[in-house]
Amino acid sequence: MSIHGSHPVIINRLKRASGHLNKVIGMIESGKPCPEVAQQLHAVVKALDSAKGTYVQDHTEHCIDDRLGAERADVRALLRELKDVSKYL
Repeated sequence: MSIHGSHPVIINRLKRASGHLNKVIGMIESGKPCPEVAQQLHAVVKALDSAKGTYVQDHTEHCIDDRLGAERADVRALLRELKDVSKYL
């Protein structure tokens, strides 16, 4: 396993999302209004999506891209295309 430069940022995002999720659970348990809970759940999902996107992009750049080497321009072009499209996952 390797640690990349973005991992501390991703870990912080996930920890914040975890704390936020615990607060949402508390909101549900205490009977907060549904629109408020839904809004906070949406924020948790967005935070997780952001962390996931950063992690996937980082993996693509550091674990795959670095292994290809400069001699495979055709494969590198396809990888750039994959990186671009994966932002929308």
